[in-house]
Amino acid sequence: MSFDDWMTEWGVTVGVGGLMVFMVFIVWDLARKHDAGRYGTFVLYIALAMGILGFTIKGVIQYLMEHGGL
Repeated sequence: MSFDDWMTEWGVTVGVGGLMVFMVFIVWDLARKHDAGRYGTFVLYIALAMGILGFTIKGVIQYLMEHGGL
């Protein structure tokens, strides 16, 4: 694996992970500024969690496909 491939793979993974952490702060700030309440904040975090879960599942599926499955 060349350095460019390695940097692309890890850069995307770490970069998207960092953006997810930042999005947690954005959702918290959005809920606070607009008085979303507990239920509204819960719904916002569920939507964010679904996106994070999708990214994680993509990584697992990609790993399984590259390494011959289970």
